[in-house]
Order: sequence, then C-alpha cells, then structure tokens
Amino acid sequence: MHILFLTDNFPPEVNAPASRTHEHCRQWVAAGEKVTVITCAPNFPKGRVFDGYRNRLWQREVIDGIEVIRVWSYITANEGFARRVLDYMSFMLSAFVASWFVRRVDVVVGTSPQFFTAVAGWAVGAVKRIPFVFELRDLWPESIKAVGAMQDSATIRWLERLELFLYRRASLIVSVTHAFRETLARRGIDPNKVEVVTNGVDISRFSPRPKDAELEKSLGLQGCFVAGYIGTHGMAHALETLLDAAALLRDHPQGSNVRILLLGDGARKDELKAAAQRMGLPNVLFIDSVSKDEVARYWSLLDVSIIHLRRTELFTTVIPSKLFECMGMGIPVLHGVQGESAAIVEREGAGIVFEPENAQALSRELLHIRDDNALRDGLRQRALAAASHYDRQTLALKMLQALRRLLAH
Repeated sequence: MHILFLTDNFPPEVNAPASRTHEHCRQWVAAGEKVTVITCAPNFPKGRVFDGYRNRLWQREVIDGIEVIRVWSYITANEGFARRVLDYMSFMLSAFVASWFVRRVDVVVGTSPQFFTAVAGWAVGAVKRIPFVFELRDLWPESIKAVGAMQDSATIRWLERLELFLYRRASLIVSVTHAFRETLARRGIDPNKVEVVTNGVDISRFSPRPKDAELEKSLGLQGCFVAGYIGTHGMAHALETLLDAAALLRDHPQGSNVRILLLGDGARKDELKAAAQRMGLPNVLFIDSVSKDEVARYWSLLDVSIIHLRRTELFTTVIPSKLFECMGMGIPVLHGVQGESAAIVEREGAGIVFEPENAQALSRELLHIRDDNALRDGLRQRALAAASHYDRQTLALKMLQALRRLLAH
C-alpha cells in the first residue's frame, strides 16, 4: 500500500501534529508500507525557515524511510488570523499540485487542526480516484470561536459548511478523541466511518530519567521544586493563569522554592513575558523552543507538569498530547483541562485535576504535591504504568489496520 500523507507540520518541527505524523508514518514504513509525506519548509511557530532548508517550490528528502516532499507556501508566524489562513491556503494549493507527481498512490490522508490541508486531501482523492481519509485533530472552525479569534459571522458559517462537506466526503475519519466522534454523530455523520486513534507517546524517546544536572545548574534550578508547561503559548492555553499562580506563590510564606518553567513559543509568548516582567515574577522562567532531541532533557527537570487550556465547552472534547509524554517520563500532572482528558488523568491516577483558569487552585495544588512525597511518588508510578496503554507504536498500527480495512472493501 502506498499512503500519501498531507500535513503542514513535520519534523524537524516539534509540535504535536508533526510528532504524531512522523511517528505514525515511521511505524507504517517499518510495517512494510510505502509512505510519502507532502509538507512545507519547517517554520513553526516563529514563521522562520529552519537552518538547512529553503522555502522552495520542491524539495525532496528521506526521513526514517519516509519520502518527504516539501513545497512552497506563504510563511508567517503563528499569529494573526488572516495571514495564517493565507499560509494554510497556499499550502493547500501547493500540496495539491505536488500530488500530481506522486504516482501509484492507494490512499490519501489529510490532517487538521485547520482543515485546508484536508481540502487538498479530498481534491487529491477525487482526482486520483482513491479514498480520502480525514485525520481529525481539532474541531475547526469551532476552536477559532472558542479562543475568541473570530466571532460568529458569514465567514465562520461558510467554514462550517466546508467542514461538514469534508466529513461527508471522507471515506474514513480518524479522530483523536471519542468526544469528537460523538460530536460528529450528533451532526449527522455516520459514526461507523469514524475510527478513534488517540494521541500517545513514543516510549522509546520519553522514559524516566534523572534530572539533567548540567541543565538544572545552568538555569539556576538547584534545590527548587520545578513545575513546567511545555508546549505552544497560544490563545487556547490561557497561560496567564500560570503567571497569576506564580504571583500567589511568590507572596506565600512557603512558596519560595517553587519555580514555574514555560518552554515553547506561540502567538502570546511575548505578551506573557511582558506580563511576567510587569508583575515582578522571579519564580517564572521562559525558555524558547528546543529541538525534539533536546525536549526530554527539559522534561527531566520537572517535578510536576502543568497542562492547561481555557475554560470552554469545546476544550472538554480535546486530549492534549503532552499528557502522554508526561506519562512516559513518569512526571505527575496538574491538569487544568476538563472533560475527556481529565477523565483519563483520574482513571489512570496520573495526576490531579484542577479547575481551568483558577490560579488559586493551581497554586494550592502545587504546594500540596510538593509537600506530599507519598502522593507524588504514587502519581509517578501510576503515570508510568499508564504510559504503556498509549504506546505510539500500537496506536500507529491501529490506524494502519483501519487504512487496510478501508482498501479491502
């Protein structure tokens, strides 16, 4: 089977879509399938092309047995709705044209969060007369409204009609959560064509390790209790809650040794850094994105991981992928997300759930988990035990079996 995968994020980018796609495709190649990925020059999230690459019409390379074709796109930072849409649409067109030169394809997969890539996937499927698979990572454009990037309008309603069109035309929808599957069923999409393949963790890469002593010293974290947020600093994440919690800890008589580390980039990072400086928060440390090979070193510094999203109904349906990386590393989680992901944390006993956007609850739980060694050790052991349930290799093979069944019919 020759799988054509369209995605505008791929390594050396390190965000969740890039990691999931790479790890799945790598496992499919190992299982004997041919995989071609069409993507763009790596630039996320700053909108600057990575060293060693150029934003050209056509570049080809092989990564872990995956044939990777990089096409030109309009590149912009992960901020500003209109420019990002132009970015998405330019890749949609370039990916569609590039697909003409990929021969003997059996199935095409287009992935979200934004679904212009899925539009290209549908068009490729129609032209080549092959099944189109929609990998659904986010309920877009609903998430645009949830973070306040756009209000309900004629444009949003047009995007929603396009969204439903893609769901109906897809031969198979691969959803990353059960809640997405239920939402689609309520909107009239046949649930029998929706396969749930959650996010997971590459346990060969993310596994327990001692704190990186050199890194700990260089960052001035020796003797500190370190809580960390690792990921995108975007509108959806409401990271001002972490700053408010840091202010409470700064003023707490027993909070002097707690540090909050934020690693990553995104549309709101500069704003957050300015706010932290304005608030006078010596207990907050911002670190720019690092390579995928370096991320685990920073995970090792954490005594507890903070996962957080805005308090909105939509985000009860999502499962942040970093939850599984925490499990793999054996790092307890303070989970500020409601819904399906909170149920996983509670079911697996991998952390403590707190109310999103509640800085008092976050600061209280940080002190609680710091001071209770038995609790922390128990969460760590249960997180490690749970990681095997979300092994990326197993999940990749589950999606591959769904693709094979699709072609067998």
